[in-house]
Amino acid sequence: MSNSDSYPKPSSGVPGGVRQPASAPRVSAPQRPSAPGQRPTMQAPRPDAPSQRPGQGSAGLIKPAPKAKVRRARLLVSKVEPWSVLKMAFLLSVALGIVTVVAAIVLWTVLDLTGIFDQVDSLLGTLAGSEGGGFELKKVASLGQVASFATIIAVINVVLLTALSMLSAVLYNIAATLVGGIGVTLTDD
Repeated sequence: MSNSDSYPKPSSGVPGGVRQPASAPRVSAPQRPSAPGQRPTMQAPRPDAPSQRPGQGSAGLIKPAPKAKVRRARLLVSKVEPWSVLKMAFLLSVALGIVTVVAAIVLWTVLDLTGIFDQVDSLLGTLAGSEGGGFELKKVASLGQVASFATIIAVINVVLLTALSMLSAVLYNIAATLVGGIGVTLTDD
């Protein structure tokens, strides 16, 4: 027996003389790296991919992504910084003071344009019994007086609200050391 009898003879088309079975998946040639220093990759067909026939589109079923679970975080507000409460309360009380002054001026202007002051003057004159030149509400509550009174009230409110909010922050910190604070639950939407 010779050496050539024990080994299969190489076929002319396949290098090395070994043929692959017909059912084995075919592996494509390695791709060239797109960047220097990158290794070539081999691509093999996926066994779970549907086989494509000529003339068919890729209309396979696509599973929708599973809904993510809603995350919840339970937190405790154990301390409030008094300085940040002071700054925030000051800004909010200044905004409230500006709204107070503007609202007083707008209210006085609306009352004047609708003639309410004249009607009140005539009603008070009828009640008092004097026909002419009795009480005039515009002289007692002029626009300048109403605006200055609203400004004084706004300034007092700024001082009081700022001081009370800082005092409440300090009292909350004292109470939070005793009971642990306020529990807050945060969730993803």
